[in-house]
Amino acid sequence: MFDFRRPAPADHPAVSSVVDAWWGGRPLAPLVQALFFEHFASTSLIEHGDDGLRAFLLAFDSADHPDVVYIHFVGVRPDLRGTGRGAALYERTFHDARARGRRRAQCITGLPNRGSIAFHRRMGFDLVPGDDVDGDGILFHRDHGGVGIDQVLFDRAL
Repeated sequence: MFDFRRPAPADHPAVSSVVDAWWGGRPLAPLVQALFFEHFASTSLIEHGDDGLRAFLLAFDSADHPDVVYIHFVGVRPDLRGTGRGAALYERTFHDARARGRRRAQCITGLPNRGSIAFHRRMGFDLVPGDDVDGDGILFHRDHGGVGIDQVLFDRAL
């Protein structure tokens, strides 16, 4: 199986240095700030191997919604996608969250990210109704990520 462990602050540079490349040059590294490795390591996961960083998941328990674990950012190295790592990261997170008394998982993705939308639907997430629907029937929240940044919100019972 996969050798996931809790991240440490020392893991931040390795993750932040590859995020943009893993997402085809999109500038997403600012979304994986050091604070996630300093304050939310107990709810996050990472996998390193002899070949370097393989995958990571950054999550935290919601302070305002005591039944929710929020999955902030997940990445699998492009050459390892389709190996089951993403699903395994989520399943381990679900298991750990249930053990902490969490009953729901929530996360978001950008409206253009059809691969992420499909993945979350396969993982059992429901789309949270928003204020609009695109031409493919995807429910989304206009400007949720800021002006001009439409996002799809997901919710899943654990």
